[in-house]
Amino acid sequence: MRWFRSGKRQVQQDPAQQVALLQDVRQRFGPQVQASFQDQADAVTAALAGDDGLLVACRIVAEFADAAYADLQAQNNDLGRRTGYAFELDRRNYRPVWREAGADLRWSMFTLPVRLHPYIQVSAAVAVIGGDAKRLVRATDPYPVLAQLLEILDLTIAGWEFARIRVDTDAATLAHRLIDAARDLRDAMSDEPPLPAPVREMMRSNRTVEVYATDAHQVVTMFNPGKRMREQFLA
Repeated sequence: MRWFRSGKRQVQQDPAQQVALLQDVRQRFGPQVQASFQDQADAVTAALAGDDGLLVACRIVAEFADAAYADLQAQNNDLGRRTGYAFELDRRNYRPVWREAGADLRWSMFTLPVRLHPYIQVSAAVAVIGGDAKRLVRATDPYPVLAQLLEILDLTIAGWEFARIRVDTDAATLAHRLIDAARDLRDAMSDEPPLPAPVREMMRSNRTVEVYATDAHQVVTMFNPGKRMREQFLA
């Protein structure tokens, strides 16, 4: 176990416990479990309590973002081999690639090899990060975490816009949590970083999407991501 001083408080870290906790939430939860994604996300959130849980939440977000990038890079390389033309892939802004090559790309966030589901482990991790942002900035470097939150937000909404991913209540919950956690983390940082290009582009939009019930083909609400981002990031 390690203790890290930060101001007047100490941050407890147990690397072995973090490895075990990550393995537990990776194996115990997922689409194969007979429980709703929301119920599972709530259970993961509870499991990630405390300093080690907060750092595991950061690791979940990092692993998921890295795996999503690796998957798109592999698709892009394959596209280059097949057509002789590959796109420049920038993790800070996926929207140009999806806008130009969306028909040739798969939105693979449900099937990444890291066994972290966007609506279960990732959604829970994002909630934990947002709920303890002030503690996070004392426990680890918040800048990569913020970049990864916004990267996943970019990929999530790109899937809605360019890959026809169904927007249900689980998807909308993830987007809300990503926006809110990014706001909370930026507020907790001593030097608030600028918003990346895809977020600024989405904030200029008033595109509203229909949000369906998770278990039925029924619209239950509407969601305007750009409006939500303006409300949270410009307040």
